Amino acid sequence: MKFFVDTAEVEEIRDLLDTGLLDGVTTNPSLIAKSGRDFKEVIAEICALTDNPVSAEVAALDTNGMIAEGEHLASIASNVVVKLPLTMDGLRACAHFKRVGIHTNVTLCFSVNQALLAAKSGATYVSPFIGRLDDINLDGGALIRDIRTIYDNFGLETEIIAASIRSANHVSEAALAGSDIATIPPGVIRTLSHHPLTNSGVAQFLKDWKDTGQSIF
Repeated sequence: MKFFVDTAEVEEIRDLLDTGLLDGVTTNPSLIAKSGRDFKEVIAEICALTDNPVSAEVAALDTNGMIAEGEHLASIASNVVVKLPLTMDGLRACAHFKRVGIHTNVTLCFSVNQALLAAKSGATYVSPFIGRLDDINLDGGALIRDIRTIYDNFGLETEIIAASIRSANHVSEAALAGSDIATIPPGVIRTLSHHPLTNSGVAQFLKDWKDTGQSIF
């Protein structure tokens, strides 16, 4: 499963790129607002850091507005992916971008039918929000599994991005459900390497090594 980082903080992205773990970046208006920076400037800076896909979301709600904004965003860098809402207007814009060769991420997906429409409209990616479903006591992992089954049944090429990830458990759940990608907040990515037995094991190894009185150099 690929890892995207879900943030608009450039320094966070730079730091995680050094780990070799990142396969892409997703942003949204809320994350840009939190960063307090100019939207287009942030997208350009992120795209300069990586050749991997960088999702940038439109703000318009009508098809023509989405197309105009999406084409402008795509002009920032060749790895920009235009992020569109899963509405009928968004699907029309998605079909347009498919025809002209611009990659898309259709977001705010909460049902199998929505995911099927996104794929039929030519979406490069679809983003089911599993955390928000769990918030209202629905099974986000089950949605990923169902989308995976339908896409595989019909050979649909749209990649599934498990989004609204809240915890390390969400990441493993998405992987087990067959998601192609998880887009994960930086803090959650860092927790994935944590385990108390790893920590205690390292402490024991260091103690035993110190007792030998030796040095590697």
